[in-house]
Amino acid sequence: MTATAGAVEEAGAPAPRPPGTHGRARPGPWRSRLYRWDVRYSPYAFVAPFFLFFGAFGLFPLLYTGWASLHRVELAAPDHMEWVGLHNYVRLLDDDFFWNALRNTFTIGVISTVPQLLMALGLAHLLHYRLRAATFWRVALLTPYATSVAAATLVFVLLYGRDYGMVNWALGALGIGPVDWQNGTWTSQFAVSSIVIWRWTGYNALIYLAAMQAVPDELYESAALDGASRRQQFRHVTVPALRPTILFTVVVSTIGATQLFGEPLLFGGAGGQKGGASHQFQTLGLYLYEQGWFNFHLGRASAVAWTMFLILLLIAAVNLLIARRLRKSH
Repeated sequence: MTATAGAVEEAGAPAPRPPGTHGRARPGPWRSRLYRWDVRYSPYAFVAPFFLFFGAFGLFPLLYTGWASLHRVELAAPDHMEWVGLHNYVRLLDDDFFWNALRNTFTIGVISTVPQLLMALGLAHLLHYRLRAATFWRVALLTPYATSVAAATLVFVLLYGRDYGMVNWALGALGIGPVDWQNGTWTSQFAVSSIVIWRWTGYNALIYLAAMQAVPDELYESAALDGASRRQQFRHVTVPALRPTILFTVVVSTIGATQLFGEPLLFGGAGGQKGGASHQFQTLGLYLYEQGWFNFHLGRASAVAWTMFLILLLIAAVNLLIARRLRKSH
């Protein structure tokens, strides 16, 4: 103890505080406990709203739909449920319209997904290089995605009109007779797929563009020094680097095709839930809608919904297997 401190103590004055503690009061035990609670439980409080909304609007409807699929439930009396077990699923597998909707969903999904992703990859490759007004072109690519499904589909209905549609007018200028786009099997599926392609190509192109910008420039410089052209760089550098992103867009597009609803519904007009007079472009979403809200069989509609859910789980499992193989290959 220094002489000064001893003198202060002898005078009855309190000893000086250590450096850095002037003006600070030692927190009480309740404040320390409150601080520990805040550090421990605040993260749970921040994420709790998401789980509450997910439980109310996601998990509960999913579980209740699964429970309803095991009962006979009619729209006229939704509170009256009669246990039937797996009868709705067995009846579903024996329904030719279900298999027709499943086949149409697969066909429309392939017709719309493959050209869509190929075009998106090509557009992203063009935008990856320096272009004039690059921001304008990127915004223009995103415009169809921002357009409402109803507005886009109604425009395409006018374009594919049998008597006065612009598409048939262009075909007539080439010497080809008018096509009944809405009532043909392949023509109607192609028309619905074109709406999906128009809406989602730009969105996927921007995803690919963001992934391309993350590819190191050194890879392109090394390829250029080896004499690779832009096409060869795209094939041997860009595409291998984008494999995880391509897989992601394939899975997301497949899920979207499985749930396709708005485009075929509006394209079909007044009887859109049937997917045409012969159900030629009725998807699983339209089949569910018809069973629940036109035939009033909520139990069957719930079985369709859970069947679609199981199909999506199967797609997710296939995606996981492919992703693991890609990791092992690298």
